[in-house]
Amino acid sequence: MLLTEAVEALVTRPDGVYVDGTFGRGGHAGAILARLAPAGRLIAFDKDPQAVAAATQGATAIADPRFEIVHASFATMREALAARGIAQVHGVLLDLGVSSPQLDDPARGFGFRHDAPLDMRMDPTRGETAADFLARADERDIARVIRDHGEERFAAAIAKAIAARRAGGQPVRTTAELAALVARAVKTREPGQDPATRTFQALRIHVNAELDELAQGLNAALDLLAPAGRLAVITFHSLEDRIVKAFVARESRETVDRRAPFAPPRPLRLRALARVRPAAAEVAANPRARSAILRVAERTAEGSAA
Repeated sequence: MLLTEAVEALVTRPDGVYVDGTFGRGGHAGAILARLAPAGRLIAFDKDPQAVAAATQGATAIADPRFEIVHASFATMREALAARGIAQVHGVLLDLGVSSPQLDDPARGFGFRHDAPLDMRMDPTRGETAADFLARADERDIARVIRDHGEERFAAAIAKAIAARRAGGQPVRTTAELAALVARAVKTREPGQDPATRTFQALRIHVNAELDELAQGLNAALDLLAPAGRLAVITFHSLEDRIVKAFVARESRETVDRRAPFAPPRPLRLRALARVRPAAAEVAANPRARSAILRVAERTAEGSAA
């Protein structure tokens, strides 16, 4: 989604070093490599072992010496690149949220259109599943997650229903069970939206610590970007977009340390360049793109340690 727009905004130096923080199935990575010179380099990250396998094995493997993929969250990019002797990069792309292969595989438990174990982990080799969280968390914590990460006004009613089912000896273990429970607890919903949409989003974000990782990844990217390097972030819901928007706004202005009012202000470190929505043709071809927003910012020379 927003592939052409993101890559054109990102790659300004063909011989540079770039980061694709969310490899997925390699759409953005392939387009970035196509724009790089022989001396260029692309380091990709993905938490999902299936994505790493797609990049390294079989017919979908990327056999390009300029490319490397790391099985880790993009939040760890600073440490991972330091281990490779890379101190600066010329662009970082983050395409947030769940990938289409993850959504389309019922076994991963991200969706509610097919019955499957309620997993939702982007890396199914580690961490707590959504079902495990619902089995152990108290009603208040469940309500907080659904309210804060799903912006669900019926969060308390949903959490109460989950806790009551668990107390009756039938904890929620599958996607169909959760979707049916939410449908009974949610009294009204926007036309065209399944009642379970916000709850599934909230649990996915919580299980994968997506908002915390986004904040960590943005700070890491800013530290790594060389002067004139670009940060391009594609978001799919308001929680993500608010974090990215606030981060760019904060780093795009000079700040004064109130403890030392006569000291020079800290110079701005980013310059906001663009906010892009998908074209009508892309939304028509892929309805999942309708909520996507691309934000692009550039590292300033003034705010760089370089």
